[in-house]
Amino acid sequence: MILDTLKRLISEQFDVDEEEITAETSFADDLDADSIDLVDFIMAVEEEFSLPEIEETELEGIKTVGDVANFVAEKLK
Repeated sequence: MILDTLKRLISEQFDVDEEEITAETSFADDLDADSIDLVDFIMAVEEEFSLPEIEETELEGIKTVGDVANFVAEKLK
């Protein structure tokens, strides 16, 4: 559920086919995302999942789509 939603958001924001996105997809290596792209993406994630504002320090270590899925799952607990 979370991963499917993230795939849709990534597909829209980074203009890639949802079928190409996996939990192992790297934002930097596979999507060529820079820090501004990631901030925009995280804002979309906050809105989509009705999360409170995510602090930049909370995002340290997030490199892949799977990392974001795990992060969102923890926040939704």
